[in-house]
Amino acid sequence: MREIEISQREAGQRLDRFLSKYMPRASSGFLHKMLRKKNIKRNQAKAAGSDLLEAGDRIQLYFSEETLEKFLRPHQEPEGPRKEGPKKGSREKHSQVPGRKGVKLLYRDEDILAFHKPAGMLSQKADPRDDSLNDYLIDYCLDQGILTREDLSTFRPSVANRLDRNTSGIVLCGISVRGLQTLSRLFKNRSLGKFYLCPVKGEMHSSGRLTGYMSKDKKSNRVIWSRENETGAAAVETEYRVLDSSPEVSLLEIHLITGKSHQIRSHLASIGHPVLGDYKYGDRPFNDRLKAKYGLSHQLLHCWRVHMPDGLLIYDPMPAKMERICRDFGLTVPEGQVR
Repeated sequence: MREIEISQREAGQRLDRFLSKYMPRASSGFLHKMLRKKNIKRNQAKAAGSDLLEAGDRIQLYFSEETLEKFLRPHQEPEGPRKEGPKKGSREKHSQVPGRKGVKLLYRDEDILAFHKPAGMLSQKADPRDDSLNDYLIDYCLDQGILTREDLSTFRPSVANRLDRNTSGIVLCGISVRGLQTLSRLFKNRSLGKFYLCPVKGEMHSSGRLTGYMSKDKKSNRVIWSRENETGAAAVETEYRVLDSSPEVSLLEIHLITGKSHQIRSHLASIGHPVLGDYKYGDRPFNDRLKAKYGLSHQLLHCWRVHMPDGLLIYDPMPAKMERICRDFGLTVPEGQVR
């Protein structure tokens, strides 16, 4: 018989989902059969797959170790207590992996972490060989003792919002079931405020709100924007506020109301003010000037402020290259907004 104690980070999920993570090679039909036959119990009592787990619950698995081992994922330990996390300095630090330079912790509590994602880093893998902020998150949790490797068999921390590879700024991450559920709910009901900074081509003086419909061309990986609703298109909404303006460049704060891929970049380009450095939707000759002078090869778009419904504010100051370009065009960057 194997007994598993539910941790605070695992609490809040259904029993059947926990079991499917713990024994990924077992079918859902088999697990429900074992629950009906009381071969799987919760706190020594009959349990149902829909039961919501609480911290301190004990799950009893009345299988032989040989049988149990067949249902575990490859290389998962078949027996023994949960292992302690690695001692500090006993493994390569999460920040020393190539490509992770520049990631910074912005906020941490028991359920949520917030990181600064530098431009050039993926939020999540696009290919199994990729490294991403999500991989960094897992290594960070192991390195800091937030989770152990054994914990990863039943719970994996994850990023809750994604930024384009070449967009920098705040990425929120859930490090408990409760944290992931909370962030998922906030993003779904749009009660979490996301604000971006970006310099755009052209002189602007009036703030405004953009609405329309977007669809994505998968072959070109470009978004198609229209004012009319078309089949397969998603409604989008973007607010912008002009912070400062010069004859060639304006600095905007963007409030992202909906969160579709390439929304800000394509929306601003549609009104003739593309984001600086954006070769996909922007002004190539102007971007070539910036590339030659500053080495800029990506769009200057930065998620710098997140407002939580409970009043929590998370800030990520403007990156240095963006700040230098803004100042060179005569734009005033408010104090406290520069990294």
